[in-house]
Amino acid sequence: MTARIYQPTKTAMSSGNAKTKDWVLEFTADTPRRIDPLMGWTSSHDTQPQVRLRFATKEEALDYAETHGIDVIVTLPKKRRANVRPGGYGENFATARRGAWTH
Repeated sequence: MTARIYQPTKTAMSSGNAKTKDWVLEFTADTPRRIDPLMGWTSSHDTQPQVRLRFATKEEALDYAETHGIDVIVTLPKKRRANVRPGGYGENFATARRGAWTH
C-alpha cells in the first residue's frame, strides 16, 4: 500500500489560501480504473484512493504512516512569494490618501 504526503495548493477558483496549510496523506490506486460496459462510467474495486487524511504538520503524517506500515512518497511544496503591489487596490480606500477620489 503506497501513499503520498503533500501540501495542497490553492484552487484556481479562489484567491485565498484556505485549506493549504495542512498536510494530506492520500493513498494511490493499486489497480487501474476500468470502464463499465453498460453505462460507460469509470469504476474501481479499490476504495483506498477515496481515503484522504489531513495532518497539521508533515512530521505527524510521516509518524502516522510509519506506525501503520504505509510506504510514502513526500512531495515538498513550491512556495510562491506574495504578490503585494504598492499602491494596489486597497490604497483606494486608505485614510491617508493624497488626492480626492474620483471616478
